This record gives sequence, structure tokens and C-alpha cells, in this order.
Amino acid sequence: MLINKDMYAIILAGGSGERFWPMSTSRRPKQFLAIPSGKPLIRAAVERIKGLIPQNHIFIITRRDLVGLTRRAIPGFPAGNIIGEPCGRDTAAAVALGAAIVKKRNPEAAFCVLTADQVIGNRAEFIKTLREAFRLAFSGDCLVTIGIKPDYPSTGFGYIEAGAALGRRNGTSAFKVRRFVEKPDQKTAMKYFSKRSFYWNSGMFIWGVSSIEKAIAAHRPPLMRLIGSVANAAGAGAFQRALKKEYAKLEKISIDYAILEKARNIVMVGGSFDWDDVGSWSALEKHCRKDSHGNIVLGQAAALDAGGNIAVAEDGMIAMVGVRDLVVVRSGAATLVCARDRVQDVKKIVAMMKNSGKYKGLV
Repeated sequence: MLINKDMYAIILAGGSGERFWPMSTSRRPKQFLAIPSGKPLIRAAVERIKGLIPQNHIFIITRRDLVGLTRRAIPGFPAGNIIGEPCGRDTAAAVALGAAIVKKRNPEAAFCVLTADQVIGNRAEFIKTLREAFRLAFSGDCLVTIGIKPDYPSTGFGYIEAGAALGRRNGTSAFKVRRFVEKPDQKTAMKYFSKRSFYWNSGMFIWGVSSIEKAIAAHRPPLMRLIGSVANAAGAGAFQRALKKEYAKLEKISIDYAILEKARNIVMVGGSFDWDDVGSWSALEKHCRKDSHGNIVLGQAAALDAGGNIAVAEDGMIAMVGVRDLVVVRSGAATLVCARDRVQDVKKIVAMMKNSGKYKGLV
């Protein structure tokens, strides 16, 4: 039986939110948006694991300038469990920091690494899958990830190819991981979708402190200095000094490139719960109701002879006449009008505005 006192969670909550501009900005990234559930995604991420993991065992790693906003988004959450990184160094550094935080409290623990900006349905199934992943992490020296069985050939997600089956328990199957693959083109995505061995890469990981330490020591030794310094820091002041000193030395690299593509002891459990990385405005189609003309409307909007649009008004009113297949978002001083099949390019126009100086004052 799993003992909750040995289970921890690290929730990664950085990011710049540019694909959901103009509602999401560098000052208010995607995890603070109350779409589509009506509550901030970061709060939903914390509430989702309550009951399995004690709240004082849940830690949020975010940007230092977002600590205050994170506290306000999750009333009652332990303020000391929200950790601000002194600078962004991607997910490998954040995972190593999480390992140090957990190790300081319980060297025998296992912890899951979750993200603050995913939408997950069927909570009971998710908890069952996460519990099984913890069981595997406690059972031996392995790095566990959760793969999602695709329900369409997505080009927006990375994939995991499952290898040998390791058995099935409580309705959840486990496999050795053969490889991780990048986001595919449409033809490759169709090929993956037609095979039973490919799963979407959820970006969720579960491992024992000792297992991830061993993997970091083998594949990214510089991160061990961060773990040692932070885990041995006595008091809040020493913790902050160690964090600032060690982070400045680290390279910017993801946990996928740093560890997962090199390790040979990775296990995947298959998740059958609803999951979405909500990477762009078009993702709302999976989670929001449409009117009789296929429009998705959040906030105040009116449509005349208009269909297949996504309209999101954080303030004011959007009026659409005779248009189809657009994304229209109004927030503060900015308005986005975009063809639905070009939503992946929102990040590009934000970069263009930044380069031209037009972005100033819109964050």
C-alpha cells in the first residue's frame, strides 16, 4: 500500500503564454487563465491531486516575478511551497530543484512532476493512473512517465513509442519506453495514430528521489551541484542564496533532452483520462460548447451570419458579421483577429511586435 507521507508533487508553472495572447502575456501566463473551467489552470492543477498527495507536500516552481500572482490564484495554499526561480533555465533545472526540495524533507520519497497549464478530465481515472505510476516508482529504479492514447493524429504533441509490455494492474497497463519522438508532420502523425504502440507525451513524470538523482548524476552532472546546495541549505536565507548562486551557472535545457532521451530505465503507464495540453486557442474546441452555427463564445459576443468562429472577450463586446473560421480575442488594450488554421502563428506575431517595439504596453 502506498503511504501518502512518501508522496510529493512538483508543479511547474513558468512560461510566457504567448500562444494565448492577448489574454495570456509574460506577466500573466496561461496557467492563470480561467478557461475553460472557470477557474485558473494552476488552481485546478493543485485541486486535482488533493486527496492523493497532502497539500503541504505539493510545491509549485514558477518565475520569481510570478510568486505573488500564484499565491493570489490559489487561496489558502502554503505560501512557502511556492518557489520562485531566479532565472529561467527550462525544465531540467526545475526538476533538479524539485528533487532537492523533496530530498530535504524526505530522501525516501517519490514525487510527480506535473505542469500547471494542462486540462485533465475524468479525475478519478487520472488519480488511479497517477497512483499506479507512484507504485512503479517505489518498486524499483525506474523513471515513470504517463502516455495518453491518441484519439486523433495530432501534430501539436510529442509522442512516446511503447516497447515491451510490463503487465496490467487495476486497469492500467505499463510498458518499457522505446523512444520519445518530437511533434510530427501530418503524414507521420497519421502513421503514429494507426499504430497501437504510440502515445501522446503528457509531460508528466514520477520517480523516486534516488532514481532521478542517479539519472542526473549519469547524464547531467552539473545539476547535482544544485541538488546538493539546495538540499543542504539551512534556513530560508541560505536556500535563496544557494538558488541564486547555482541557477546562474546552469545551461538552459529541457528534462527531455537532458535525461529522458538518454536514460534506459524509463517506464510508461497508459492514461485513458481526457487530457489536453491546450497549446493554442483552437484547443477550446475540445472543451467548450458551440452555438447552432458552430461558434464558441466566451464573454460578450454577438454573431450575424457568422459560423465556426472562436470569440473570447475578457472585457467589452465582440460583434461578428459574415465571417467564418476566425479566432477573435479581446483583452485590455489588445485585440487578436486570426484565421483558425493559423493559431500556431500567434507566437510569431507577438515576436514580430516585440522586435518592432509595438508590444510595449500590451503585456
